[in-house]
Amino acid sequence: MATRPVGASADEVFKALGNPGRLTLVRTLMAGERCVCDLVHAVGLGWSTTSKHLDILREAGVVSSDKRGQKIFYRIELECVSHFIECLDKTRLDRASQRARCECA
Repeated sequence: MATRPVGASADEVFKALGNPGRLTLVRTLMAGERCVCDLVHAVGLGWSTTSKHLDILREAGVVSSDKRGQKIFYRIELECVSHFIECLDKTRLDRASQRARCECA
């Protein structure tokens, strides 16, 4: 049984991404679909806390899930979130490397 997110507004998506634990979950899922047990380990929080974070991300439409036997698997549903995070990371790294250069030679 797959769960599909309901369309969420930009403010709901940004609010969902505003927690470090949820952002870690999204970054983990950017590498591909994961089982909840893998996500609990990745974020370093308890099962119930991780599940609550995943619920918030699902309600915002960022991730979706489906149950296979006894396990629930999550994946990124809103691909633009992955692109946005990658863009921010690249911009931060580019700025850091620009600051490190010396133009006085």
